[in-house]
Amino acid sequence: MEMKRERYAAGMYFILYIVMASILVLHQPLYNRTLHSNPPDEVVRYKVPLYICSHGTLPTGFEEELTFVDVDYTYGFYTLLPHIAQGYAMRFVNLFTDSDLVLLYTARFVNVCFGLIMAYIVVLIGKCLFPDQRLRWLFCFLVMLLPQSLFLHTYVNPDSLCLLSTALMLYGLLRGYRDDFSVKSCLILALGVILCALSYYNAYGYIVSSILLFTAYFFQPKDGKNRFAWVAFWKKGLFIALLVLLGISWQFIRNYLLYDGDFLGIATKEAFMKAGGTIRDTYYSGGESLFALLFGTSFFPKLAVSVISNYGSVSIYTWPVVYIFYLVLFAVGIFGRILVRDKGGSPKILFVHANMIFCMLMPLLLLFQYAYTIDYQAQGRYILSGIIPFMYYVCSGIERLPVWRRSTEKRKDIVTAILLAGIAAALILSIVSAMPYYLQSDVLWE
Repeated sequence: MEMKRERYAAGMYFILYIVMASILVLHQPLYNRTLHSNPPDEVVRYKVPLYICSHGTLPTGFEEELTFVDVDYTYGFYTLLPHIAQGYAMRFVNLFTDSDLVLLYTARFVNVCFGLIMAYIVVLIGKCLFPDQRLRWLFCFLVMLLPQSLFLHTYVNPDSLCLLSTALMLYGLLRGYRDDFSVKSCLILALGVILCALSYYNAYGYIVSSILLFTAYFFQPKDGKNRFAWVAFWKKGLFIALLVLLGISWQFIRNYLLYDGDFLGIATKEAFMKAGGTIRDTYYSGGESLFALLFGTSFFPKLAVSVISNYGSVSIYTWPVVYIFYLVLFAVGIFGRILVRDKGGSPKILFVHANMIFCMLMPLLLLFQYAYTIDYQAQGRYILSGIIPFMYYVCSGIERLPVWRRSTEKRKDIVTAILLAGIAAALILSIVSAMPYYLQSDVLWE
């Protein structure tokens, strides 16, 4: 019976992801003249894999082919790995068709594949974190089928690969803590760090935390004292470091050579914008305080809504019941986590939690800085790199609630089934609510 439930949940999980993601891929517009229904920044980002598809080489940020009307910079200055995967997939498909629409779909489906791999890794993470399969599947559904989370895997962006990288790093750490960082665990962790470094700077906090948590593992009790296992640390740490350097060095060496020593390319992008006469009015340039931005505007309500479901160019909302469902579920889970605390807890466990909180807060703090000094954007996609630890705390909080602990197995089954059905329904409602905008924009394809 338990195996049957497991297969049913797994089937529902993967089928929902594939079907719903495919619907979004096939219906979201690219060249919508109003820009109302376009996925965020895809019009500009798509220029990068399109250039790779056309030329078979990587662009610099200065290429005229990457520019777009009313956009004052290009994405050629950023890390290129997500667009390399999209561009060469498009180049292969281009051997058989010249259809602009098919090439766009190809680029988008590369991200769908990244998300599908992530969905599998999240299942493995769930098995490490939750012995109870009900909570395990609740965790998986919340991470992958949150409407905004699934949305990030359906259009051209670096977020999809970035989210996959965070899952790999966390899974590598979880495995490593269980198998003494075997070769396989080290490979998984190294791959996660490489993909994170080459996808999106917003999630670099995970790299820092991975280093810290890897190091903390080697403080091990011996003769009643915590001693550091130096030999094992250097042997395994240097193995991971060598793999990471081999995987990422090309990108930063290339930036160094192309952009006069600018490893990240960010300073060059800012100079490029200023040279073009771009001066943005920001709260910082206007002399306003950060407090005025955060609490004098609807910044936090907008952020909360767009973390849950906000399609198009942060312009397509869904029914209020979806937001209420998730906000209540999050509040209950976090309340349970805070209400019932761990008794005792080793310093190493507390250090792990501190790092997970850091991984959630880092992208939020970067968003504050970005919104204040560069461009006001209260967009949930900027902080979704913290979704895995956040959903872990939500699910573990539910597990700690007295009402859950005292429930019978049958009642737990019923509650879990209702929650999973609610998550599926919320995703479907979000996509259905976006369809009128997407279908209307289909006529703008030429």
